[in-house]
Amino acid sequence: MSGVRRFAPGAAGELGWTGVERLRYKEEGSAPFRDITRQVLFSQPDQQCELRYFEIAPGGFSTLERHRHTHAVLILRGHGSVRLGDAELPVAEHDLVTVDPLTWHQFRADAGCALGFLCLVSKSRDRPQLPTDEEPAPREIR
Repeated sequence: MSGVRRFAPGAAGELGWTGVERLRYKEEGSAPFRDITRQVLFSQPDQQCELRYFEIAPGGFSTLERHRHTHAVLILRGHGSVRLGDAELPVAEHDLVTVDPLTWHQFRADAGCALGFLCLVSKSRDRPQLPTDEEPAPREIR
């Protein structure tokens, strides 16, 4: 569908695209995360990729997980950190984060600032893998 979607504040002050449903990041209780939403901006039947926008409220974080597929993450606003394997790295507006297959990763917004980012992934992707007792991951960002 051709058209223009505007990036603007939502009802609760978070930023996102008008006319695009704001979804839960994941189902509650499925894995640890805090204060994050997602919007699917582009997902067409004839394309092999999907473009999503995630908004993490100040102090919030995504799930510590890994996948067989890659991610390309472009930070649009705010600042925080990303856990990539054993490293914790700062991220800020306009940074591009590449997450290689089977790399443990987790995004976190700094306490005083929301973190918003685009995430490009394959439309047909595997489900996230979470740490287990048998296969632990690096410490989580909390």
